[in-house]
Amino acid sequence: MSTNQPLAERLRPKTLDDYIGQEHLVGEGAVLRKMIESGNMASIILWGPPGVGKTTLARIIANTLDRPFYSLSAVNSGVKDVRDVIDKAQKQQFFGRPNPILFIDEIHRFSKSQQDSLLGAVESGTIILVGATTENPSFEVITPLLSRCQVYVLKSLDKAHLEQLLNVALTKDTELRKKKITILENEALLRYSGGDARKLYNVLELCINADSNEEIELTNQKVTESLQKNLVIYDKMGEMHYDIISAFIKSVRGSDPDAAVYWLARMIEGGEDVKFIARRLVILAAEDVGLANPNALLLAQSCFDAVHQIGNPESRIILSECTIYLATSPKSNSAYLAIDAALDMVRKTGDLPVPLHIRNAPTQLMKELGYGDKYKYSHDFPGNFVEQQFLPDQLKKTGFYKPGNNPTESKILERLKSWWGKRF
Repeated sequence: MSTNQPLAERLRPKTLDDYIGQEHLVGEGAVLRKMIESGNMASIILWGPPGVGKTTLARIIANTLDRPFYSLSAVNSGVKDVRDVIDKAQKQQFFGRPNPILFIDEIHRFSKSQQDSLLGAVESGTIILVGATTENPSFEVITPLLSRCQVYVLKSLDKAHLEQLLNVALTKDTELRKKKITILENEALLRYSGGDARKLYNVLELCINADSNEEIELTNQKVTESLQKNLVIYDKMGEMHYDIISAFIKSVRGSDPDAAVYWLARMIEGGEDVKFIARRLVILAAEDVGLANPNALLLAQSCFDAVHQIGNPESRIILSECTIYLATSPKSNSAYLAIDAALDMVRKTGDLPVPLHIRNAPTQLMKELGYGDKYKYSHDFPGNFVEQQFLPDQLKKTGFYKPGNNPTESKILERLKSWWGKRF
């Protein structure tokens, strides 16, 4: 293998046994591994953050199934490129060859017409589509194509996975083995990687190449200094993407409109997808502004719709308006905390029975069994409220929603107390 290749490419796994991470998908007995090993491969979309093995997994699937492999990037491929691959796949069918794997990186960047061009071939099985996306496919992949694919979620790599990757690099890469490399501290390497295998290897390679000695000892300080010296190169690899979106989100959450607009400008100037920014604003409106200003979600959704319709360069104005509005709004994460607390309770307690009086009773038998019996219709009572139990018996005294300390939710709290008394 060429030594001019980046470390991450030299160490790209070839088999599922060498693949690190995503045990929930490709571990022994896991759903995707069973599909691959059975040979009955369906079209799939791999959704997850950068550097977690989406491209690698696509190549492993093709190698394991011994199928032709075509790769397109949505950034620089068009409808013609898709049709060329489909034509080649159709011609191969005459020779009895297996249907090829078509891997499309960043499939979320494909336009509707580009995605439409895939439908017939995917449905007929002429190609097995493996799409990779860092964005929620529900937003960016058209429904007809999404319905023809299984969606699998890949997770960021944890500390144990990253340490495994470092060990593989130091013990198996022929170039690194020519030097005596000792990692005395790995916290900086792991922190800068952010759960991204490619980023981890890029940082490791950058640090090693910066040291001309045959014996290299890596510490947190050396890693940090090496990255600071090579910050321009590091940025060109797109490694600051998640740091900047993190700064943007935290500035809005922290109610600093000046910092929020600055980081917004950094993203726009850096060519960030405006739809990506708009989606984050919708999430911010619900998670961090929430019920302190319910209009924030309406404005953020309007921003999301407008950005889709308008595009660049005018989208910058819409994004700026929404960013400033959210940053200057009162903040509450009560809705976010409430649903997470409820989800945690569901996972702990399982499928608790619905109280009989609020069950649906569409048949006479269900009515005889007590379904819906003694249910009180709220609108039949003064103020359209009457106290009754809605939670399962085991949770009837459990609370999930705690109103935030802001004018809007203070009024909500007063209303809840007038209805439910000491429960709130």
